[in-house]
Amino acid sequence: MFGIVRPCRHVMCKGLYADWMGHLCGLCLALRDEHGHLSRLVTNYDGLLVSVLTEAQSPASAPRRRAGACALRGFKGADVVQAEGVRLAASVSLLLAAGKVRDHVADGDGVYARRPVAAGATRLAGRWSSAGTAMAATLGFDPTPLTAAADRQALLERSPAQAPPRNVAAPGLRELTGPTEDAVAAAFAHTAVLAGKPHNREALEAAGRGFGRLAHLIDAVEDLADDRASGAYNPLAATGTGLDEARRHCDAAHAELRAAVDGLDLPRPGLTRALLVRETGSAVSRAFATAGTHGTGHQPRHAPGDPGAPPGERPPKRDPGGLLSLACAALTCCTCGLYRPAWDEDRESSFCQRCDCSGCDCPGCDCCANCCSCCQGEDGCACDGCGCD
Repeated sequence: MFGIVRPCRHVMCKGLYADWMGHLCGLCLALRDEHGHLSRLVTNYDGLLVSVLTEAQSPASAPRRRAGACALRGFKGADVVQAEGVRLAASVSLLLAAGKVRDHVADGDGVYARRPVAAGATRLAGRWSSAGTAMAATLGFDPTPLTAAADRQALLERSPAQAPPRNVAAPGLRELTGPTEDAVAAAFAHTAVLAGKPHNREALEAAGRGFGRLAHLIDAVEDLADDRASGAYNPLAATGTGLDEARRHCDAAHAELRAAVDGLDLPRPGLTRALLVRETGSAVSRAFATAGTHGTGHQPRHAPGDPGAPPGERPPKRDPGGLLSLACAALTCCTCGLYRPAWDEDRESSFCQRCDCSGCDCPGCDCCANCCSCCQGEDGCACDGCGCD
């Protein structure tokens, strides 16, 4: 549900974080208004990127409307995005969620192995798919790459002929990530149509392919241990790709994504760069630290007290399991990930990058005090309108 892009208020300045929340709440409300409360379950952080990209390509900010008090915002109102980009994000989220549910049903994952659950999930996926397709039509978007992605993926994963020899894993791995790359590339590219920037289409497709490959690989890395234990399909295990090799694939995809973003004509680049460059890099580091890889050139995550661990680091709180863990997981889901239990916050915050202001030429912007992710020295400064002061 939440995706690989998980913006954290600890590393994002107030202006950009408010913009991101405006897109998040706008997507949630668009789903509710057009498809009912249940559809809000498909709210997806990664799906928001198409809304962000649409606004980034326009000189003026996307239209906002005042939303009423919401428990997720501390019972406060907010200015939320109300534009075609949000509706495209809603359509993409519905279609991808429908494909994901169908994939779980086909694989018989967990509770989906039970016939009543599978039947209900199949009907729900059908409704979401129809709703997403209808919404896409109103935006002039051809949803075929998204609707076909799940079927293509299932065919690749279930066909023995597609499993390459272990010594040539890389081509097979790229083939397996192909459907995801095509789906995201199509969604990203259509933002150029909505924004009236057709010259951005090629770079947006490249960015979509890079992001789609990253999302697929990171998901595979995070699920690898569980998939091995359960015997479920995993593209890394199926192609004999080790974690070090997978990290090299992720780094290459991230470099391609960053180059594509650099090639975009974006009058409002701040939030796009914060999400598609900085946050995706954090997602890669998070995934491999959790997987326990110590690949070449990558720093392992130290336990408190180990040599090289940051001074004063406190031991992370442990997930207690049982009913408390289940209740907290449900609350996290119901709040779109805004609520995190203490043990999850500790794990997430440990991956927050500290501010590096070297090379930042923003006058008067104390990014180390305000945690302004758009002022990372390595990415250049893109703080226009981000609210840093």
